[in-house]
Amino acid sequence: MPAPAHLLPAPPPLTELECDLARWADDGGPLHEPRPRPQAAQWLRISAALGERLPELAGREDVIVTCEPGTRSGAPAAFYPALAQLEIDAALFAPLNPATIRPTQVGDELRYPAAWGAFTHEAAHAAHSRWSTPAALRGTALDAAAQLLEEARVEKAHLARRPGDRGFLRAAIQSLVLPDFTSQTPTDPWQAGAAAGLILARRDAGILDPDETQPLNEALTTLLGPDLLNTLAQIWTAAHATADDDAQAMIKHAEAWCQALGATPEAPEPAPAPTGSRGELADVVGKIAAAVAANEAEQAAAQARASAASSTRARAKAAQAAHARQAAEIARKVFTPGARPFTPESQRSKARYAPSPVTGTRPPTAGEKAAAGRLARALRAAAYRERTVTVTASAVPPGRLSMRGALARDAQKAAGALPTAQPWIRTQRRQGPTPPLRVGVAVDVSGSMHAAAAPIASAAWIIAKAAALTDPDSRTATIAYRRALTAITAPGRTPARVTEFDADGGGHSLAEAADALTASLDLATPGAGRLLVIASDGRYRADEATRAADRITTLRAAGCAVLWLAFEPDPRPLPGATLLELTDPAQAVTAIGKAATAALAATNP
Repeated sequence: MPAPAHLLPAPPPLTELECDLARWADDGGPLHEPRPRPQAAQWLRISAALGERLPELAGREDVIVTCEPGTRSGAPAAFYPALAQLEIDAALFAPLNPATIRPTQVGDELRYPAAWGAFTHEAAHAAHSRWSTPAALRGTALDAAAQLLEEARVEKAHLARRPGDRGFLRAAIQSLVLPDFTSQTPTDPWQAGAAAGLILARRDAGILDPDETQPLNEALTTLLGPDLLNTLAQIWTAAHATADDDAQAMIKHAEAWCQALGATPEAPEPAPAPTGSRGELADVVGKIAAAVAANEAEQAAAQARASAASSTRARAKAAQAAHARQAAEIARKVFTPGARPFTPESQRSKARYAPSPVTGTRPPTAGEKAAAGRLARALRAAAYRERTVTVTASAVPPGRLSMRGALARDAQKAAGALPTAQPWIRTQRRQGPTPPLRVGVAVDVSGSMHAAAAPIASAAWIIAKAAALTDPDSRTATIAYRRALTAITAPGRTPARVTEFDADGGGHSLAEAADALTASLDLATPGAGRLLVIASDGRYRADEATRAADRITTLRAAGCAVLWLAFEPDPRPLPGATLLELTDPAQAVTAIGKAATAALAATNP
């Protein structure tokens, strides 16, 4: 076999030095003090840590794990069923510093996948290798074949319990199994069978991929012949389905393996011919190792991309939550009764004092009241949803009788068949719920909007009053913004009077005004007809425009319509908003009603 046996009934016999030391101790001599090994304490700690993790892999708590430089069996790792002992070579953890290895920390094993794969493989033996070759047959070809078949069998059984360990088993195969096929490996039937049992059987166990093992499959088909290779595949497939404690079945599988390859089961393993060719298997297995490495690298890159995308989504979600909290805090400060104008953080370095732009209130005119009524009717029409129609068929009334269905039912009865026709057709029409409205109004009261202050004040009252008239659950709010934000109409309160204000300030906090309106009116939440109205000329600084445009884009993506009202020539609306230019302030109400209706009708609530 390519690798030293690692499923042994007991450790190898004591060496002569160990026997001499034992006799010397029995004779009363001084105890032998072994030469201290470097970092022995660290490997002792790692052994204990691996022992703590073994129960989750093998489901056993009685196995003692030893990790130190070198193993008694000579294999990278081994398991002794009779003694319930597992050993693993410390060299598998190279080049890591032992002081940094923390097996008890879940996830630390990702730093040493090959070592953890060997540990997982031996844990699979501890869990599933509950049979052993009879003592009289140990060291024979039958014993070697049985251990060969056991390798893939226990890994398949282990993956049925812990499919997430596949990557570690692949790492162990790549680092420990495939390199055992060297240029000195004979190219004879017995070694070819070993390659099939160690590699192709792991393909059928779900550990290696078919594309990775295809070169070996083709080479063994040529070397052994398709019939013999198919026979070997049938044997390891039957072994995969064998119970953990069915020693008799495994012995039969091993006998069939020996017979297929022309070996005497009770004799030692067949020796390679002295003049036989060597190296062909190593070349093919080298291609497998390259394919496995390429697939692992591709998978690692895909996982890295997925992890990066997940981290990006997590950061975006956290930023969104933080922004929502900030918006709610701005809304609280703006709409608190009796609150002074609120200056956002982005404008505080430029604002010394923020007086209120409100100059007073007045009763609405008859024309404004009539305009509010007209706008309310238009908004209700925009939010209207058609009735849903449901057509159902049944065997009994109520409904409209379908003669075709009735004749089909009579024919079924006459034929003695079970009637399945449903001749009664019932049509139900249900009126869909009309969603409430959420309308936020942001009014620019900077100096460039002085001439439009009066029509904007009138339009803000009309919109608020109209939204309240459409539905008791509808809500509206108005904010006047320059550097500071001032509440004109609070959410849930229908204004009885028109609020008048001056437009003589500097700066533009439209982004913060949109945040406050979004938080107080749930403009980003589906379930209502949502509209943000912005009255401004759009003459902003670049940073102010960028932040405000981001808010508009977010609202549009959430299904909220955005209407931009311009009362001055040459407006500069931000991207994403529907522009409405008003040259005659007297026509503002009609134009706003039409534009708001169109915006709401085109938006899913």
